[in-house]
Amino acid sequence: MSDRITLTALTETGSHPRLVWLAADPDGCPVGSAYLRLFDSDGRRHLGELSVAVHPAQRRQGTGTALLAALVAAARADGRRSLLAEAHADTPGDAFLAARGFRRVLQLIYTRLSLADVDRAALTAEVATRHPGYRLVSWRGTVPDELAASFAASRRAMDDMPLDDTDYGTVHWDVEAVRDAARAIADRGEHLDTVAVATEDTGEIVGFTELVVGADGTGDGQHYGTGVLPEHRGHGLARWMKAAAIDRAAHRYPRLSGLLADTASSNGPMRRINADLGYRHSRVSHEYQLDL
Repeated sequence: MSDRITLTALTETGSHPRLVWLAADPDGCPVGSAYLRLFDSDGRRHLGELSVAVHPAQRRQGTGTALLAALVAAARADGRRSLLAEAHADTPGDAFLAARGFRRVLQLIYTRLSLADVDRAALTAEVATRHPGYRLVSWRGTVPDELAASFAASRRAMDDMPLDDTDYGTVHWDVEAVRDAARAIADRGEHLDTVAVATEDTGEIVGFTELVVGADGTGDGQHYGTGVLPEHRGHGLARWMKAAAIDRAAHRYPRLSGLLADTASSNGPMRRINADLGYRHSRVSHEYQLDL
């Protein structure tokens, strides 16, 4: 294999550095690329996330293998313990990772809700349904100061999110972290909308759902996360928040076409909520892990 593999850049993705490689043929024409994201937050310094892409006409000639070898060597040199990669099911990427020592550790189900097909009257009625002891709150962009500490504390609702065998590490959230995440989305020119549930007596946030919409408010929005603190589950709060998020998106972004969600296949409760609200299956992907 005579392709040349070159480390071309060290870029920043939020707080996580990213290494970039390019593969070129003997004439200097690009034939493939690879990216390695190195997590540097507490609880995830052992982890890297990669992607490898090769032009279809150049596959099965060793280019992808060479790019992957460069990634793995860099990850080992940096002291990483695990590498993660995602591939659509039944694609060349799926077979590539499986054949090179990666373990399939998680299956993700991707779904889409067509906003044109939503029963708006039924949705409005669901949002208006009382949940004794709780109330909905919402905001756009960065969390308001008076809710920041409670919102950061509520992020532990995601700590037991089904990840099957994935060595995902631990994500630590504080007020600075949630504000940094919101700023990163704003810096991309996108809109972050959050719906949360607070207790009526103390105002403490006990659950949240986040949606990101493109700069022009068209196309499909992307759900980022939905969680309810364990001690407040069993009251229908996740469905209530998600219904409110759909209703809010339909009103705030009238040109938005749909909403996208991805859920672990093992997360039965959230998959049922999505199906009941009208989300329909679109594709399946697999998360792979390489233990270094």
